[in-house]
Amino acid sequence: MKAVGYKKSLPVDAADALIDFETVKPQPAGRDIRVAVRAISANPVDYKVRKRAAPPEGETKILGYDAAGVVDAVGPDVTLFRAGDEVYYAGSIQRQGTNSEFHLVDERIVGRKPKTLSFAQAAALPLTSITAWELLFDRLGAVPGKSVDPRTLVIVGGAGGVGSILTQLARRLTGLTVVATASRPQSQKWCLDLGAHAVIDHALPMKEQIDSLRLPPVALVASLTNTGDHYKALAEIIAPQGKYGLIDDPAEFNVSVFKGKSVSVHWESMFTRSSFQTLDMIGQHALLNDVADLIDKGVLRTTLDQTFGTINATNLKRAHALLESGKSRGKIVLEGW
Repeated sequence: MKAVGYKKSLPVDAADALIDFETVKPQPAGRDIRVAVRAISANPVDYKVRKRAAPPEGETKILGYDAAGVVDAVGPDVTLFRAGDEVYYAGSIQRQGTNSEFHLVDERIVGRKPKTLSFAQAAALPLTSITAWELLFDRLGAVPGKSVDPRTLVIVGGAGGVGSILTQLARRLTGLTVVATASRPQSQKWCLDLGAHAVIDHALPMKEQIDSLRLPPVALVASLTNTGDHYKALAEIIAPQGKYGLIDDPAEFNVSVFKGKSVSVHWESMFTRSSFQTLDMIGQHALLNDVADLIDKGVLRTTLDQTFGTINATNLKRAHALLESGKSRGKIVLEGW
């Protein structure tokens, strides 16, 4: 089967940063299903792994965590899916990735593909939807339901992949006031179109902008990007006894700035359940099915922004480069072989 991978950790502009190669089609066992991959999307975790996790000498690592496709074969213990089912999912960071024609994934982290979306539109959603859902409801404790919630949620990096779905979830499923941050006019418009009540510029002093909006207290903060640059300013904005959630990897992060306000700090990694085979691992199957239902009912929409052509090394390097620039919006998808 065709696949895209890398042998050494190299800069994205290096000729062999990503390579096309052929490998053996994997065979499913246990609760694994084998998916014929139709479309994939790129995420920041792809380039972060590429840059800092070289595979063992002589091996080729396949990246990619988002996929949409058709179940091709199932392991003997599979109960949730059968051959021919259309699915979407974000795989495990501990296994070979989705940038391959066929891919093995544990059925417990797979959902049914939204019926109203193409494979490309669906591939944009899994990793960011899981991250946003777990961050909003499991880590920050937001309450689903449209009853009025007298609190404000600030989403730092609202135009990115996670921010694009988190904005929708918070606006459509909760009573929170939703404020996104974005620094470019096109990104600010993107956030408003997705449902943010207001947008502020994180490149400018944020407290003054928040104060001028006269909103309910900022009880929840979702820091999705450049946390190291923003967390001290956000500590000034967040209300006493608030909750601060983050998903990125700040080089410097001193939690003591939150102590005086008794603010709790929450990490979110959507790979935790699959990496540790947690008892609630199947929760991601249910979560993705819930997102599919909300998509098919018109409550949520895909966050696909750009398609970069077929799945190959050249196009994936373009996707990695754009993600590394920090100037991407929504999701980048590749489709077909």
